[in-house]
Amino acid sequence: MVRGLDDKIFNTIIYVILGLCGLIAILPILYVVSVSITPFGEVLSNGGFILFPKEITFSAYRTLLTESNIPKAFQITVLITVIGTAVNLVLTGLMAYPLSRRNLPGRNFFLLMIVFTLLFSGGLIPTYLVVKSMGLLDSIWAMILPNAVWSFNVLIMKSFFEGLPEELFESARMDGAKEFRILLQIVTPLSLPVLLTVGLFYLVGHWNEFFQAIFYVTDRTLYPLQVVVREILMQSQQPLENAENMMPTQTMQMASVMIASLPVIVIYPFLQKHFTKGMLLGSIKG
Repeated sequence: MVRGLDDKIFNTIIYVILGLCGLIAILPILYVVSVSITPFGEVLSNGGFILFPKEITFSAYRTLLTESNIPKAFQITVLITVIGTAVNLVLTGLMAYPLSRRNLPGRNFFLLMIVFTLLFSGGLIPTYLVVKSMGLLDSIWAMILPNAVWSFNVLIMKSFFEGLPEELFESARMDGAKEFRILLQIVTPLSLPVLLTVGLFYLVGHWNEFFQAIFYVTDRTLYPLQVVVREILMQSQQPLENAENMMPTQTMQMASVMIASLPVIVIYPFLQKHFTKGMLLGSIKG
C-alpha cells in the first residue's frame, strides 16, 4: 500500500510529538543520574544543572552504602515488598473470586461495601487504634496488614474473573472439582495478566512504603528505604567550603533517590506488557 504525502506528514508529526514526550520523560532521570555521579565542584560550575558530566565519581553511592542505614533499610523494604505482595495477592484473589460468581448470596451487599471503602475511610486515628490493639506497632506487619487488600484491585480482579468462560467452571464442577481447586488449578493459571498487574500495583506500593512506617514504627532498625532516604535528604546539609572534596547535599540526595528508584525502574519494563493487558481486560470485562 502506497502512502500519500498527507500520511507521511501525519506520521512525521506523530513521531516528533512522541520524541518530545520521551525526551521530557528522560531528562529528569538523566539529570538525577548525572548529578549523583558528578563531583560537586563541576555541578556548581554548571549552575547546579548538568546532564553529561566530564568527570564521574561514585563516592556518594559508596558513602550511602557503607556509612548510612541504607543497606539495612533496603533489606527491610525487600522483606516488606516480597511478603506484603504475596499476602496481598492471596487475599485479593480469595476475595475477588467469590464476588465474581453471580450466584453468591449477598453478592450485591458485599460489592456495595467494597465500593463504599473507595469513597470513605475509617480515618487515621481509628486505624492507628486498630493497629495498636492488634499488637502490630513496631513490626513489619504494621506496614503490611493495614493495606492487605485494596478495594480497587479487588474490582479489577473480579472483572477479569467474570470474563473467563463459564463452561470451564461447569466442566470442572461436573468432574467433581470444588471451588478452591477450581481457583487454584483453573482460574489462577488463566489469570496471569491480571495477577501481574495487581501484583505490580502492590509491589510499587510496598516499595514506596512511607506513611505507615512513620505512623506505626518507632524502631529505627525497622525503617524502610523511603523513610531512611527522607532522613538523608533532611540531614545531609553541609557547608559549601572545599566543594571539590566534600560530600554535598545535592549529590547525596540524587544518589539516594537513584538507590530507592532503581529496582522498580529495572523491573517495570519486564512487566509492562502484562500490566497493559491486565488493565484493559480487568477494566472492560464484566
